[in-house]
Amino acid sequence: MTPPDDLVRAVEAVLFASAESLTLDALAAHVGADPRAALGVLAKDYAGRGVELVRRGERWHFQTAADLAPLLRRTREETRRLSRAAVETLAIIAYHEPVSRAEIEAVRGVQIAKGTLDVLMEAGWIRPAGRREVPGRPLTYATTPGFLAHFGLASRRDLPGLDDLRAAGLLDPVDTVFDGATERLEKAGDSD
Repeated sequence: MTPPDDLVRAVEAVLFASAESLTLDALAAHVGADPRAALGVLAKDYAGRGVELVRRGERWHFQTAADLAPLLRRTREETRRLSRAAVETLAIIAYHEPVSRAEIEAVRGVQIAKGTLDVLMEAGWIRPAGRREVPGRPLTYATTPGFLAHFGLASRRDLPGLDDLRAAGLLDPVDTVFDGATERLEKAGDSD
């Protein structure tokens, strides 16, 4: 086996030393060259090992292989369940980002409880994403790379679509329900 070249070694060192995942531009700024080829070499070298090179969205980082994560836990993590409102809010943000509080409330049809957005920010799944250029300049929210990592998504494009959600039984087949209600109303009108 031949030793890796200096660029591969430099990219590897920067990724290991970084506390957060890095973009191609950030890597290039550290190593002084385009890191794409080096990332390809590293991904191949680390495939199937205890540590793997992972791309989440437009960022790269090393992480423990998913099948080995239980070996590293010394204490049992306490799982916190999100409220239904928090899950709905997170889904609206993920599918519609960037989205303001008023837009979330319009989609949900009810107001958001005071702490719902705080819980999602504390979990590291959403972040403020700037302000809308409309009167009042409302703050908007978007998902984070932590959201993608937690749910095992490479990008928002990997979110399930309507057909996937219907197939999993997570959505009512609205069209079928609507068609059935229309037929029942028509029949009731004919019997009068």
